[in-house]
Amino acid sequence: MRYRVKAMKSGEGVISLELDARDAADAQTQAVGKGYAVLSVQGGGGLTLPGLGRRAKFPLLLFTQELLALLRSGISLVEAIETLAEKESKAETRGVLQRLLAALYEGKPFSASLQLAPQAFPELYIATVRASERTGDLPESLERYVAYQSQLDVVRKKLVSASIYPAILIGVGGIVTMFLLGYVVPRFSHVYEDMGEDIPFVSRLLMQWGKFIEANGLMAGLGFVVGVGVLVWWVSQPGTRASLFRLVRAIPAMGERVRVYQLTRFYRTLGMLLAGGISIVPALSMVAGLLDSELRVRLENASRMIREGQSISMAMETCALTTPVSLRLLRVGERSGQMGEMMERIAAFHDEELARWVDTFTKTFEPLLMAFIGIVIGGIVVLMYLPIFELAGSIQ
Repeated sequence: MRYRVKAMKSGEGVISLELDARDAADAQTQAVGKGYAVLSVQGGGGLTLPGLGRRAKFPLLLFTQELLALLRSGISLVEAIETLAEKESKAETRGVLQRLLAALYEGKPFSASLQLAPQAFPELYIATVRASERTGDLPESLERYVAYQSQLDVVRKKLVSASIYPAILIGVGGIVTMFLLGYVVPRFSHVYEDMGEDIPFVSRLLMQWGKFIEANGLMAGLGFVVGVGVLVWWVSQPGTRASLFRLVRAIPAMGERVRVYQLTRFYRTLGMLLAGGISIVPALSMVAGLLDSELRVRLENASRMIREGQSISMAMETCALTTPVSLRLLRVGERSGQMGEMMERIAAFHDEELARWVDTFTKTFEPLLMAFIGIVIGGIVVLMYLPIFELAGSIQ
């Protein structure tokens, strides 16, 4: 969850940071770990309606792609950002670009200018640019970041597309079930009023439910709406999401896949930073926010071991931050000196593995979900018609 942290640091003054964290305390801990004195932490709580109270997100990937294209064509950095600011139609995005230009006109480095807009440029982006300023390969660093972000977007889109069909099934099944329980069953309850105790017990319970809904329809509808609202609010709370995440992690098959997914993002981001010229220990602190609290503690231990002179592969293996494949590739990277490239290969391997697992899981889960919804709806229908079947049998 995103938190906005107002903090202060010597030489930078008061700035605003946006951090991904489990809760407000975690956001504060991350800011303190980066050397900031925290003044306030906002966000994480409350229910936000789509389109209300939400600032437009800065199009970082599009900005980077366009900036890279202009730099590749031979235009200077200042001219490129001037061009992007002139063609921008959104006032908020144009304002960010104009602040960048003002800082560049003052003679500040590009990375320092980006730090003035932390809500638009994450720390990883700034660190990548800062490393490129030492080597003079800004276009190569931007190209590396575009490839990195595009790979993350591909994985995210696969996960989202895999969840769309089950979500539609659950939504449609829920609507049909509520229609049966809220409209059809109350109508059937009148048909069976004169049968008394002659109908089966379960059907009688269903008819009593229909009578209750008919007598208290407005209150039941309001209660349902309020219940859904409370459920959505409860799920949006950081503590609830952390608890649900721990619950998923506790499921043997799911927990291991979640761990591998986090490690995949971790290795991909770390590989990008190492390839950009950032040393291993600072890079590890930058990517700590990608891991949950349990893995973050392990990462701190691994970072300490690396500072003490242990190899990266040994530190990661000791702290359970590897898979069999990643451990072997880390050792290959240490021997060849291409650690950044090896970490990107680790991420690519596990991305393909996760994609295959998601595909298999959805192919198994969707039929089971359809069968469950069909059983629920079919059970309601059978219970409604069961008295009629029994009455027909007694007449025969």
